[in-house]
This record gives sequence, C-alpha cells and structure tokens, in this order.
Amino acid sequence: MKRRDFLNTSALGAGAFAITGCSDSPKKASALDTLNNMTEDIEPISIEEYRERVSKAQGLMKMTGISALILDAGSSMTYFTGITWWPSERPMLAIIPVEGTVRYVCPAFEEDRLEEKISIGSKTYPWNEDESPYLRVVEALRDIGVSKGKIGIEERLRFFIYNGIKKVGPKLDLVSGDPITIPCRIIKSSTELALMQRATEITIKAIQIGFESLKEGCSPSAFSSAVAAAHAKMGASHAFALANFAKASAFPHGTERPQILKKGQIVLVDCGCTVHGYNSDMSRTIVFGAEPNARQQEIWDLEKEAQAAGYAAAQVGNTLHEVDAAARKVITDAGFGPGYQLPGLPHRTGHGIGLDGHEWGNAVRGNKTIIEPGMCFSIEPNISIVGEFGIRLEDCVYITEDGPKWFSEPSPSLGEPFA
Repeated sequence: MKRRDFLNTSALGAGAFAITGCSDSPKKASALDTLNNMTEDIEPISIEEYRERVSKAQGLMKMTGISALILDAGSSMTYFTGITWWPSERPMLAIIPVEGTVRYVCPAFEEDRLEEKISIGSKTYPWNEDESPYLRVVEALRDIGVSKGKIGIEERLRFFIYNGIKKVGPKLDLVSGDPITIPCRIIKSSTELALMQRATEITIKAIQIGFESLKEGCSPSAFSSAVAAAHAKMGASHAFALANFAKASAFPHGTERPQILKKGQIVLVDCGCTVHGYNSDMSRTIVFGAEPNARQQEIWDLEKEAQAAGYAAAQVGNTLHEVDAAARKVITDAGFGPGYQLPGLPHRTGHGIGLDGHEWGNAVRGNKTIIEPGMCFSIEPNISIVGEFGIRLEDCVYITEDGPKWFSEPSPSLGEPFA
C-alpha cells in the first residue's frame, strides 16, 4: 500500500479547546451555524476497487479450496458489491464464485430495486413469496458448476439462511468464510483510510460542539443531541454519541440511571459517525466547569500513559496481543487490576474499525494476529473505578510501513481534549 499521511491537522482547528463550563442556546446555535458540509469533496469507493476486492477474494478462495462465498445483507455484502440492503426475513444474498461474476438471490418483487443498485455482476435469481430462496441458491451454484464441495459462509449470515441452504443442498460443505472475508477487510486501501480520516475530522468538530452544549443541570442527552446535529450539518451519517457523568463514567457503556451534570464532575464521551459507510470512533474525558482535583488528574495521567504505551507497541510485526499487554501493564503496575479485574481496565485495549464500528483486529489478550500495514484499530485502555469515576481516551490508528499513525491526535492534557 502506498504510504500517505491522512491526518489533516488543519481540520482540527488551532490551539487548545478550553472547557469553560456551560453555554447558552444562542452560543450553541452559533457554533452549529459555523459548520459546513465536509463530505462533498471526498471520493467514495470506486467500482474498480470493488472489482479488485472480488478478485482478491477469488484468489483466496482458490488457495483454500472454497468454490463460492455467500454473503448476507450487511457490511460484507457492501464491502464486496457496494450494495446496502436491509436484512429482512426475506433473504437477499450475493454469491461470489471462485471464477466468474457475482450473482444475487433476491425476492422477486425486489428485483427491479436490486438491479438499480447492482454495479458488480448482473445475474439475479428471483424467488416469489411461495417459493424457496434456498433452492435458488442451489440453482445459482449449479450454474457456476458447483453441486458439492466447500461453500464459504460469511460470519454474519443468519442461521435460518444457513439452515435453509443446508437442507436443500446436503452435498454442499458449508464452511466459515473467515479465511476469505477477514484478510480482505482487515487491510484498508488508501481510499478507505481517507474516508475514515474525514469521518474522524468531522467527529472532532462535533465533540467540540457537544462540549459547548454542556451546562450545569443538563442530562447526557444535551451532549448527544448536539453531536448528532453537528454530524448531520457536516454531511456525515450520525452513528452514536454517548456521555456519562461522575460515577456513571466508571461504566464503559454508561448506565440507565438518571444523570444531572454538576461542576467538577468527570464527563466521559464516546462518539462516531460514518462517511460513505466508514466509521470514526473517539472518546474524550474532561472535568466540567472546574479545575481537576488531584485524584482526577492522577488517573487521567495514568490513562494517557497507558494509551501511549499501546501506541508504541503497535508496530509492524508485533501482535495485537502486545498492544493490549503494553497498555495494561501501565495500569496494573499502578496497582489496578490485575488482568480484567476492577478497579482497572475491564475490556480489551482496542478494536478493529472500518465499515463496521467494531470489526476484526482486536487489541486483546491472546490475539496473535500480526500487525500489518493497512490495519486500523482503536487504542482505548479505559480505567474504571466503580463508585468514583472512569477515564477513557480513545483514538484510532492506521498502520503504515513505518508504524502506527493516529487518525486523531491524542488529548494533550485534561484541560485540552484536542491538539
């Protein structure tokens, strides 16, 4: 992969982003008014790249003895064909043969709509409501010369579809499609990285808007709504925006209990959006409306050190296990844990990211996957102290031949969430 610096620091704004405490609605509206669409100049995945992906999959299929790969509606179908389709109870499937063009099995009344979306392959196998879609899958396989042998099933294909194919095609050996899908999807192209970089830049600005929306007495929804509005104003698809205050911040995915913001409390946020389907994911931790106390500063500094250790370990040739081990060691050496015990780091240090917000490439204990150029994953060694607060700094990296590069620069200090 051609190396490229995807971090456009000019998009982050200059200087520190000060957290002053609260803002009124006019200020929030004014901040939103300053935002512009940031997606109009970014190129989506090209048809040629989709063709290259299918070709790579077919090469892997030849190496593994798999005659075809069946994809359910979802991110893998989008990855290989560009088609986004709601996964209803009516199967719509893409079939990539080891040789030849992609074929589709779809509800007959949806055939015209599907054909509007098809740019890779063209042959469709429609089925009516009183017919079996699984017989059409067998027919499509027979048309490419396959009546037995190994057929790859991508991991998110739903069981009722797998079971239906198995019943009508007993000679087919339905096997995991992971040896095909994972090697393709885990290595990102320059276009994919550029889309993720733009999504990250948009989320940085959206979090800034979200922080400006905070005021004493507000609930987390004030932050979430502001971020969602900012994502939309900048042309991205809003994915999520979570905020947790004080003791609730110790729970990595929050709590259902009511939260009311007060000065001096920890605020932990976690946000993301998509640009042409590709995700950003970022967490920041601040102290609202006051100087941090000694305990807050101590744990934030420890989190910062742990994140830096994970980044330093994210080198080509190392394993993803080593990224987790390096970050976790900083936290356990400080007396937390050990392992996944609380107080400490209760989850993996990072997750893969791309078309899915969480995908292959997890920085977790025992993952011996070798880090390669093109991989992307988060580094977020959360510190949870139940009964007090939690601190998480999350930024994602992409791996170059020279090592890791940040999509977003880490927080310089507790009072400066953005570089």
